[in-house]
Amino acid sequence: MPKSGNQMLRVGPIAAPPGERAEGYAELGEWPNRQPWHIPIAIVNGAQYGPVAYVQAVSDGDELNGIAVLQRILRRLRPERLRGALIAVPLTNIPAFLARRSENPVDGKKLNRCFPGRAQGTSSERIAYFLFREAVQQADFVIDLHQGGTGKMIDECRVRVNQGDRAGPASFELGRVFGSGFILHQRGPDGQLARAAPAQGIPAIDPELGGACGWDESSIRKGVRGVLNVFRHFGMIEGQPRPPKRQVVCRALRPVLCRHGGLRALRKPLGALMKRGEVFAEILDPFGGVVEEIRSPAHAVLWAYDPHPGVASGQRVATLGLRPTFI
Repeated sequence: MPKSGNQMLRVGPIAAPPGERAEGYAELGEWPNRQPWHIPIAIVNGAQYGPVAYVQAVSDGDELNGIAVLQRILRRLRPERLRGALIAVPLTNIPAFLARRSENPVDGKKLNRCFPGRAQGTSSERIAYFLFREAVQQADFVIDLHQGGTGKMIDECRVRVNQGDRAGPASFELGRVFGSGFILHQRGPDGQLARAAPAQGIPAIDPELGGACGWDESSIRKGVRGVLNVFRHFGMIEGQPRPPKRQVVCRALRPVLCRHGGLRALRKPLGALMKRGEVFAEILDPFGGVVEEIRSPAHAVLWAYDPHPGVASGQRVATLGLRPTFI
């Protein structure tokens, strides 16, 4: 049953009654000069009964597309027309965001390895504990917006639990409805929110909205469309979800390394489907001569690569999604 209804919804100091929205900040720590730092929280509490959605962004401080996604979603939603509620945290990891890096510089941890957190733990563990206890456990489903850092990556959605796990089938359905076009269905590391929430029976997905330094408009639009697809699927807003008619599912990623150093030249675009043995990149010398052909080791999808073309011997040329199937 949905956890929402005609009732007050509260996250830390932020509260919104049915039919209203509230925005504010929760203090989660202090800087060395003893000044507090806060995370922004928005609650849009619908006037009508329905499910509670929890959506967060910037768990990694250099993954910024999700901020713009949540800004646009928040501008669009009207509490008087919403069924259920949205709890949104556009900037989850403030220390990492300010440092412009994936890890929290206070403790050197990735926040998305710390869920469900610890009340008396490190900085990242305390953030995770607050969010999980105050917000995630009130939700009927979770969307944790990520991207491939500042590298180049396809727009995809990660389902981090297996079909036999608790909330596994519901999480996969959530990923399908989000509709990025590519799904990585692979059990994730301990501490990921997309694993910790399903362990409590709450379906969760981890969309990876491309990769960029700053904001990428194409990925942001896909993220907005995906979140709205999910909201329509659950009847929170009017309309029907429109995921792609055909989506690609991979169950593992594999880096491909080069033997020779040089300048990498890709011969296939991101998202390309490749047969085993197919050439998808070349390593060139400074004069443009080919010193090595890079072939796909299996039937695969070109998933991600570093935007800098220079590679040394044994360096990753690209990451492939292995053995794609279609749904």
